[in-house]
Amino acid sequence: MTDQEMTVVEHLTELRRRIIWVLAVFIVALIAGFFCAGPLIEYLKQEPIADGVPIISLHPSDALRVYMQFAFLIGVVATLPVALFHVWRFVSPGLQENERRGSLYFIPAASFLFVTGILFGYYVVFPMIMQFMTSTSASIGVNPNYGIGEYYGFMFNMVIPFGVLFQLPIIVMFLTRLRILNPMRLAKVRRFAYFGLTVIGVTLTPPDIVSDILVIIPLLLLYELSIWLSRIVYRKQLKEQEEWESEYNLEADEVVR
Repeated sequence: MTDQEMTVVEHLTELRRRIIWVLAVFIVALIAGFFCAGPLIEYLKQEPIADGVPIISLHPSDALRVYMQFAFLIGVVATLPVALFHVWRFVSPGLQENERRGSLYFIPAASFLFVTGILFGYYVVFPMIMQFMTSTSASIGVNPNYGIGEYYGFMFNMVIPFGVLFQLPIIVMFLTRLRILNPMRLAKVRRFAYFGLTVIGVTLTPPDIVSDILVIIPLLLLYELSIWLSRIVYRKQLKEQEEWESEYNLEADEVVR
């Protein structure tokens, strides 16, 4: 009983140590984000998305809030690979050697998809929404004039969800490796998944068919990519199981003899 308690304590100690490492990296990345936030904000202000639309400060704390938002996002993006690596190191002792090597590839893939989702949200979805909002304001004779806090807050609310949505293939692969999902089950619920992703795409885009299609199609392709990756993981699991059963039966035959 004492050994088990010590094992639990050791696991908790290791978990605390890894959390401290992740928080330390996040704080450093957050500080670096403050220095990178200014040039990044200036660059985004020159983008065609905001070109020609005055962006003003409506509150004394607007500039600081925007700096904090950008620094936080930079910190999250920079810390994500480190956090995933420490999660992998924490759970890897309970994995087999081949599972340990295979799950390590999830780290760069998840980081890449998160950044890709943010870029997709900013360069595809956000311009369509801003164009729709601007045209709507012009249709009622109102000149657009955005507060910097509201403008960038609205932008973050649009682009960050796509960074999360683009994690779908990684989540599916992870759940497949845990044998919670499999490609047959994913294919069986394809219609419901398509419906859910369509609702998400329509909700996050302006009410016009072109914008809906430009967002829904990538989401559906992500789901098909998830099925394909799940199929690869599932086939590898079946092969490993067959090899284990073959080796087990061979050993059993030797014992009988």
